[in-house]
Amino acid sequence: MDRFFKLRQTTLTISSLHKSTLTPPQNPTTITPNILKMIHILLIVSSLFTFSAHAAVQDFCVANLKGPDTPAGYNCKPAAKVTTADFVSSLGASGNTSNIIKAAVTPAFAEQFPGVNGLGISIARLDLAAGGVVPMHTHPGASELLLVTQGFITAGFVSSANKVYVKTLKKGDIMLFPQGLLHFQVNAGGFTSVAFASFSSATPGLQILDFALFANDLPSKLVEATTFLDDATVKALKAVLGGTG
Repeated sequence: MDRFFKLRQTTLTISSLHKSTLTPPQNPTTITPNILKMIHILLIVSSLFTFSAHAAVQDFCVANLKGPDTPAGYNCKPAAKVTTADFVSSLGASGNTSNIIKAAVTPAFAEQFPGVNGLGISIARLDLAAGGVVPMHTHPGASELLLVTQGFITAGFVSSANKVYVKTLKKGDIMLFPQGLLHFQVNAGGFTSVAFASFSSATPGLQILDFALFANDLPSKLVEATTFLDDATVKALKAVLGGTG
Protein backbone atom coordinates (compact mmCIF):
# COMPACT_ATOMS: atom_id res chain seq x y z
CA MET A 1 0.00 0.00 0.00
CA ASP A 2 2.85 2.39 0.88
CA ARG A 3 4.42 1.51 -2.48
CA PHE A 4 1.16 2.48 -4.25
CA PHE A 5 1.02 5.89 -2.52
CA LYS A 6 4.69 6.57 -3.34
CA LEU A 7 4.08 5.68 -7.00
CA ARG A 8 0.96 7.85 -7.06
CA GLN A 9 2.87 10.75 -5.49
CA THR A 10 5.66 10.42 -8.07
CA THR A 11 3.14 10.37 -10.93
CA LEU A 12 1.47 13.49 -9.65
CA THR A 13 4.81 15.24 -9.24
CA ILE A 14 5.85 14.44 -12.84
CA SER A 15 2.44 15.44 -14.14
CA SER A 16 2.61 18.71 -12.24
CA LEU A 17 6.07 19.41 -13.63
CA HIS A 18 4.91 18.63 -17.16
CA LYS A 19 1.96 20.99 -16.84
CA SER A 20 4.03 23.76 -15.27
CA THR A 21 6.58 23.44 -18.07
CA LEU A 22 4.31 23.26 -21.11
CA THR A 23 1.29 25.28 -19.96
CA PRO A 24 1.80 29.04 -20.25
CA PRO A 25 1.53 30.72 -16.88
CA GLN A 26 -1.52 32.82 -16.12
CA ASN A 27 0.60 35.92 -15.99
CA PRO A 28 2.41 36.21 -19.36
CA THR A 29 5.19 38.31 -17.81
CA THR A 30 6.08 35.53 -15.34
CA ILE A 31 8.78 32.95 -16.23
CA THR A 32 8.89 30.03 -13.88
CA PRO A 33 12.17 28.59 -12.59
CA ASN A 34 11.49 25.36 -14.52
CA ILE A 35 11.25 27.23 -17.82
CA LEU A 36 14.46 29.14 -17.08
CA LYS A 37 16.20 25.87 -16.30
CA MET A 38 15.03 24.30 -19.59
CA ILE A 39 16.11 27.35 -21.60
CA HIS A 40 19.50 27.20 -19.96
CA ILE A 41 19.90 23.53 -20.85
CA LEU A 42 18.81 24.10 -24.46
CA LEU A 43 21.30 26.94 -24.87
CA ILE A 44 24.12 24.75 -23.57
CA VAL A 45 23.20 21.85 -25.90
CA SER A 46 22.83 24.21 -28.87
CA SER A 47 26.26 25.74 -28.25
CA LEU A 48 27.82 22.26 -28.04
CA PHE A 49 26.32 21.24 -31.38
CA THR A 50 27.43 24.50 -32.99
CA PHE A 51 30.98 24.08 -31.71
CA SER A 52 31.08 20.46 -32.89
CA ALA A 53 29.84 21.39 -36.39
CA HIS A 54 32.43 24.14 -36.79
CA ALA A 55 35.19 21.88 -35.52
CA ALA A 56 34.37 19.18 -38.10
CA VAL A 57 34.23 21.50 -41.13
CA GLN A 58 37.28 22.42 -43.18
CA ASP A 59 36.90 24.63 -46.23
CA PHE A 60 39.53 22.87 -48.33
CA CYS A 61 42.72 20.84 -48.25
CA VAL A 62 44.97 22.00 -51.06
CA ALA A 63 47.40 19.21 -51.85
CA ASN A 64 50.91 19.48 -50.49
CA LEU A 65 52.63 17.87 -53.47
CA LYS A 66 55.91 17.67 -51.59
CA GLY A 67 54.40 14.96 -49.40
CA PRO A 68 53.28 11.42 -50.30
CA ASP A 69 50.05 10.59 -52.10
CA THR A 70 48.23 8.29 -49.67
CA PRO A 71 44.93 6.40 -50.06
CA ALA A 72 43.32 9.31 -48.21
CA GLY A 73 44.93 11.84 -50.57
CA TYR A 74 47.73 14.33 -50.08
CA ASN A 75 48.35 16.16 -46.83
CA CYS A 76 47.11 19.74 -46.71
CA LYS A 77 49.31 22.62 -47.73
CA PRO A 78 49.66 25.16 -44.88
CA ALA A 79 46.80 27.64 -45.17
CA ALA A 80 49.22 30.58 -45.23
CA LYS A 81 50.77 29.22 -48.45
CA VAL A 82 47.47 28.63 -50.29
CA THR A 83 46.89 31.02 -53.21
CA THR A 84 44.20 31.60 -55.82
CA ALA A 85 46.35 29.71 -58.33
CA ASP A 86 45.69 26.50 -56.37
CA PHE A 87 42.01 26.72 -57.37
CA VAL A 88 42.47 27.63 -61.05
CA SER A 89 43.62 25.46 -63.94
CA SER A 90 43.10 25.21 -67.71
CA LEU A 91 42.19 22.43 -70.12
CA GLY A 92 41.98 24.71 -73.15
CA ALA A 93 44.96 23.27 -75.03
CA SER A 94 44.65 20.18 -77.21
CA GLY A 95 46.58 17.09 -76.16
CA ASN A 96 49.20 15.37 -78.31
CA THR A 97 47.50 12.51 -80.18
CA SER A 98 50.65 11.39 -82.03
CA ASN A 99 50.79 7.96 -80.40
CA ILE A 100 49.69 4.39 -80.98
CA ILE A 101 46.12 4.99 -79.79
CA LYS A 102 45.79 8.44 -81.43
CA ALA A 103 44.40 9.78 -78.19
CA ALA A 104 45.45 12.18 -75.45
CA VAL A 105 44.14 12.57 -71.92
CA THR A 106 45.04 15.79 -70.11
CA PRO A 107 44.21 15.33 -66.41
CA ALA A 108 43.36 17.89 -63.77
CA PHE A 109 43.67 15.53 -60.83
CA ALA A 110 45.12 16.42 -57.43
CA GLU A 111 48.67 16.13 -58.74
CA GLN A 112 48.03 18.66 -61.53
CA PHE A 113 45.26 20.66 -59.81
CA PRO A 114 46.03 20.73 -56.05
CA GLY A 115 42.79 22.50 -55.12
CA VAL A 116 40.64 19.40 -55.80
CA ASN A 117 42.48 17.36 -53.17
CA GLY A 118 40.03 15.97 -50.61
CA LEU A 119 36.95 17.34 -52.39
CA GLY A 120 35.97 14.16 -54.23
CA ILE A 121 36.04 15.73 -57.70
CA SER A 122 38.40 16.08 -60.67
CA ILE A 123 38.28 16.47 -64.43
CA ALA A 124 40.25 15.58 -67.55
CA ARG A 125 40.25 16.53 -71.21
CA LEU A 126 40.08 13.82 -73.88
CA ASP A 127 41.29 14.42 -77.44
CA LEU A 128 40.64 11.67 -79.99
CA ALA A 129 42.14 12.09 -83.46
CA ALA A 130 40.46 10.39 -86.42
CA GLY A 131 40.76 6.66 -85.74
CA GLY A 132 41.64 7.33 -82.10
CA VAL A 133 40.64 5.05 -79.27
CA VAL A 134 40.90 4.82 -75.52
CA PRO A 135 41.14 1.05 -74.98
CA MET A 136 39.22 -0.87 -72.35
CA HIS A 137 40.21 0.58 -69.01
CA THR A 138 38.95 1.13 -65.50
CA HIS A 139 39.14 3.77 -62.79
CA PRO A 140 39.34 1.87 -59.47
CA GLY A 141 38.66 4.97 -57.38
CA ALA A 142 35.89 6.86 -59.15
CA SER A 143 32.85 6.96 -61.37
CA GLU A 144 33.19 8.98 -64.57
CA LEU A 145 30.85 11.37 -66.38
CA LEU A 146 31.85 12.08 -69.99
CA LEU A 147 30.67 15.22 -71.82
CA VAL A 148 31.30 15.41 -75.59
CA THR A 149 32.07 18.94 -76.81
CA GLN A 150 33.20 18.19 -80.37
CA GLY A 151 32.72 15.40 -82.87
CA PHE A 152 31.34 11.93 -82.30
CA ILE A 153 32.50 9.32 -79.80
CA THR A 154 31.28 5.75 -79.46
CA ALA A 155 31.55 4.89 -75.79
CA GLY A 156 30.45 2.05 -73.60
CA PHE A 157 31.04 -0.04 -70.50
CA VAL A 158 30.65 -3.64 -69.42
CA SER A 159 28.81 -4.46 -66.20
CA SER A 160 29.95 -7.10 -63.72
CA ALA A 161 27.25 -9.32 -65.28
CA ASN A 162 29.01 -8.87 -68.66
CA LYS A 163 26.18 -6.80 -70.10
CA VAL A 164 27.36 -4.17 -72.55
CA TYR A 165 26.02 -0.59 -72.58
CA VAL A 166 27.19 1.31 -75.68
CA LYS A 167 26.16 4.53 -77.43
CA THR A 168 27.52 6.87 -80.09
CA LEU A 169 27.61 10.32 -78.51
CA LYS A 170 27.47 13.69 -80.24
CA LYS A 171 28.25 17.20 -79.04
CA GLY A 172 26.37 17.94 -75.82
CA ASP A 173 25.74 14.29 -74.93
CA ILE A 174 26.91 12.88 -71.61
CA MET A 175 27.47 9.30 -70.51
CA LEU A 176 28.12 7.77 -67.11
CA PHE A 177 30.66 5.03 -66.39
CA PRO A 178 30.20 3.49 -62.91
CA GLN A 179 33.22 3.12 -60.67
CA GLY A 180 35.52 0.20 -61.37
CA LEU A 181 33.79 -1.05 -64.53
CA LEU A 182 35.65 -1.59 -67.79
CA HIS A 183 34.82 1.08 -70.39
CA PHE A 184 36.15 2.57 -73.63
CA GLN A 185 35.88 5.49 -76.05
CA VAL A 186 36.36 5.37 -79.85
CA ASN A 187 36.33 8.27 -82.31
CA ALA A 188 33.22 7.74 -84.45
CA GLY A 189 33.87 10.58 -86.91
CA GLY A 190 36.46 11.41 -89.53
CA PHE A 191 37.93 14.31 -87.56
CA THR A 192 39.17 15.07 -84.05
CA SER A 193 36.66 14.62 -81.24
CA VAL A 194 36.93 16.30 -77.85
CA ALA A 195 35.31 15.43 -74.54
CA PHE A 196 35.68 16.30 -70.87
CA ALA A 197 35.48 13.61 -68.20
CA SER A 198 34.64 14.49 -64.62
CA PHE A 199 35.36 12.06 -61.79
CA SER A 200 34.01 11.45 -58.29
CA SER A 201 37.53 11.47 -56.83
CA ALA A 202 40.55 13.74 -56.89
CA THR A 203 42.63 10.65 -57.70
CA PRO A 204 40.45 8.27 -59.76
CA GLY A 205 43.28 5.96 -60.77
CA LEU A 206 43.66 4.26 -64.17
CA GLN A 207 44.38 0.77 -65.45
CA ILE A 208 44.27 0.05 -69.20
CA LEU A 209 43.45 -3.58 -69.90
CA ASP A 210 45.68 -3.95 -72.98
CA PHE A 211 48.69 -2.54 -71.18
CA ALA A 212 47.98 -4.61 -68.09
CA LEU A 213 48.13 -7.77 -70.21
CA PHE A 214 50.83 -7.02 -72.75
CA ALA A 215 53.00 -4.11 -71.56
CA ASN A 216 54.64 -5.91 -68.62
CA ASP A 217 56.98 -8.81 -67.94
CA LEU A 218 54.32 -11.44 -67.27
CA PRO A 219 55.54 -14.62 -69.05
CA SER A 220 53.85 -15.18 -72.40
CA LYS A 221 52.76 -18.68 -71.41
CA LEU A 222 50.75 -17.30 -68.51
CA VAL A 223 49.19 -14.64 -70.72
CA GLU A 224 48.29 -17.33 -73.26
CA ALA A 225 46.77 -19.53 -70.56
CA THR A 226 44.64 -16.75 -69.10
CA THR A 227 43.53 -15.12 -72.37
CA PHE A 228 43.26 -18.20 -74.68
CA LEU A 229 45.44 -16.40 -77.22
CA ASP A 230 48.12 -18.26 -79.17
CA ASP A 231 51.83 -17.69 -78.63
CA ALA A 232 52.37 -15.69 -81.81
CA THR A 233 49.55 -13.25 -81.02
CA VAL A 234 50.72 -12.70 -77.45
CA LYS A 235 54.29 -12.05 -78.53
CA ALA A 236 53.15 -9.69 -81.28
CA LEU A 237 51.07 -7.66 -78.82
CA LYS A 238 53.94 -7.58 -76.32
CA ALA A 239 56.21 -6.29 -79.07
CA VAL A 240 53.78 -3.52 -79.99
CA LEU A 241 53.07 -2.42 -76.41
CA GLY A 242 56.59 -2.85 -75.02
CA GLY A 243 56.11 -5.97 -72.93
CA THR A 244 58.70 -8.65 -72.24
CA GLY A 245 58.72 -12.27 -71.06
